[in-house]
Amino acid sequence: MLSIAEAKPSLLEISDKLSVRFQETGSGPPLLLLHTIRTQLEYFRALAPILARSHTVYAIDLPGHGHSAIDPSASFDEPYFRRGVIRFIEELDLSDVTLVGESIGGTLALTVAASLPQRVKRVVAINPYDYDTRYGDGIRRGNWFANFIIGSLQIPVLGAINAWLENKLVLGKIMGGGYHDPRKLPADLLAEFGEVARRPGYKRAARKVLAGWRSWSKARDYYQQISAPATLVYGDSDWSRHDERERTRSLIPASRMVTLKKTGHFSAVENPSELARVILG
Repeated sequence: MLSIAEAKPSLLEISDKLSVRFQETGSGPPLLLLHTIRTQLEYFRALAPILARSHTVYAIDLPGHGHSAIDPSASFDEPYFRRGVIRFIEELDLSDVTLVGESIGGTLALTVAASLPQRVKRVVAINPYDYDTRYGDGIRRGNWFANFIIGSLQIPVLGAINAWLENKLVLGKIMGGGYHDPRKLPADLLAEFGEVARRPGYKRAARKVLAGWRSWSKARDYYQQISAPATLVYGDSDWSRHDERERTRSLIPASRMVTLKKTGHFSAVENPSELARVILG
């Protein structure tokens, strides 16, 4: 069995403007992994091998992330990503899929499940990013530095300059605000995120994801349509607040909620073994 580090990535061309990079590992029922904002399939390098012992795991780069195509005309809001994930599932003709996503990936797991009830067997939404009340609200809760930098990205001209000036140190400080213990952010993984950000158009696309903040909150409108069993998983140090978590839980029929101790927003990196136990349980 190939690990996610050993498996050769593939590129699925969905249209002339949309192609999705993915890795397939393991064997068994299909399980699709949807990563967080500003990361890529390597984000799941510790979690995917555990899940691949019992599932065929598909880890993807969301459109405009990692090494998937960047369409400069795309909106990069929740509906755009949702359509991309749906097309991926349909192109591979996956059925009885378990959807597992974190952050924006968690929100997408829920909205895709609402849109494809005939193909989705189960949903695990980890720290779903569905509570923004302003530009970059969740990320800005991490620390004062994240609040300052992310907030500045919405300002014309200054935002483009600050995005262009981003480096590994800046990204590390921002992402560190999403960990219970920032020391658990691996340096080599951070370096990979920094390297891929040099792709033409990448940082502009990242700003457009943040600019679509209203769409991530509006995604909650779809939650009542979910028919598959759903598990909500939150790190006890996640950016979301208790009332926001309860609001999401109350909207999803037949859902349950689990809290991971000493875990932040990036639980697949910070606490992969305990997260795997919840997913497989």
